[in-house]
Amino acid sequence: MTINQSDNWLIENIKAIEYDVQQALIQSHRAPTDCQIMAVTKTVPAQLVNRAIQSGISLIGENRVQECLSKWDSYQLENAQVHFIGHLQTNKVKSILPKVSMIESVSSIKLAQEIHKVAKQLEQKQDILLQVNIGKESSKSGFFIEQLPEALYLLQQLPNIQIRGLMCIPPKDRTEYYFSQMEQLFFQIQQQQLDNIIMDTLSMGMSSDFKLAIKYHSNIVRLGTILFGSRNTI
Repeated sequence: MTINQSDNWLIENIKAIEYDVQQALIQSHRAPTDCQIMAVTKTVPAQLVNRAIQSGISLIGENRVQECLSKWDSYQLENAQVHFIGHLQTNKVKSILPKVSMIESVSSIKLAQEIHKVAKQLEQKQDILLQVNIGKESSKSGFFIEQLPEALYLLQQLPNIQIRGLMCIPPKDRTEYYFSQMEQLFFQIQQQQLDNIIMDTLSMGMSSDFKLAIKYHSNIVRLGTILFGSRNTI
């Protein structure tokens, strides 16, 4: 990706996305500020990310530890937070934890335990989301629905992590069905009022399906292509 001489296209993209998100919220009888736009910044240069922040984006999503660390010193984060949303190996927790306000992609008990261990060393309480493999796809990480009760029971006993909710990447077929399942699951857990589990965040929906995700109560939509354009993978 190269940066154009003018970044008006980015400002216009942000305005258009903000409008679409607000309209989707209104159509779903939700408050027009009830869903946060996350800018997914994989392969996006730091200076372009900073321009997005200057244009009103307040949440950044990082997929890869090494890329996040390499761009970190160039970021201007006075008015933005960073979430880690990619696959996280346990041996990378120590390097990423001080940087991010939330880890959305907690896909195993082992990973959660390591996050708790490092957070305790740092004397902090780390916000996390549990990644749900809603379609039971072998190519994706995460908890199956039937594994969640035990996971919640074990993880709510770890005082240095705070479970804030759920995230998912559903299969491309029957997307609405899986979003509906996630919505039901989210509210079921929320109604249980479990100790150390706030359950106020449902992160789902990307560039191709964020409006549908909002219909099913997503309150973080993770947008990359629609915001920054097509990107080369590395």
